[in-house]
Amino acid sequence: MEHASPVPLYYQVASQIEAAIDSGELPVGARLDNEVELAAALGLSRPTVRQAIGSLVDKGLVVRKRGAGTQVVFNKVKRSLQLSSLFDDLTEIDRSPGTRVLVNAVEQVPGELAATLGLNRTDEVLRLERVRFAGGEPIARMHNHLPADLISPSTDELAERGLYQLLRGAGVRLHAADQTIGARVATEDDSELLDEPVGAALLTMERTTYDQAGRVVEYGSHVYRASRYSFDLSLRGDNL
Repeated sequence: MEHASPVPLYYQVASQIEAAIDSGELPVGARLDNEVELAAALGLSRPTVRQAIGSLVDKGLVVRKRGAGTQVVFNKVKRSLQLSSLFDDLTEIDRSPGTRVLVNAVEQVPGELAATLGLNRTDEVLRLERVRFAGGEPIARMHNHLPADLISPSTDELAERGLYQLLRGAGVRLHAADQTIGARVATEDDSELLDEPVGAALLTMERTTYDQAGRVVEYGSHVYRASRYSFDLSLRGDNL
């Protein structure tokens, strides 16, 4: 610990433990030393260590269990901003993606999305609503609209595979996307589906995806648990 640093000692401790969780050095299920042992090992006071652990509890990374100490319960998912699906990203980092399909229906395109999808108001779309899980825990609520002639997935297929996998399997060549990141608070529906309290912070993402011919193949509007999820953005060259 850097005692002369302006960064509070509890925050330094919490950051080091969080880095160990993110790297996998402390996997889900790992137990931390008790506060007395950690304080002695780090040469810090017990209240400082207690404050550090408390901040990790608040982030949902660890939980205190009576008689069992402090245990790692979740590695926060960090996702790069690129043209990939959440299912693919979770599979890549071995987070056991799962899906609960709430809606899988062909409907008339909503008037406000007709122009976005390049469709007439009388055209039909495939409307999907799903909850994505990581390691058995809900992480995102996803709404998608696609031109109805692209794919006709079964509910089982949507539960077992990512949407982009299904599109690629149907011969759709994904090329580019416009994407907007934002935030809002959880509604009662969000609370029930994502296991977050009403009013909790949620990340939002809206994405319009195009194929190589420039046709819009998907519009997505998703929300993510801010306590379990973040986006990574790298800036290079002229962006700096």
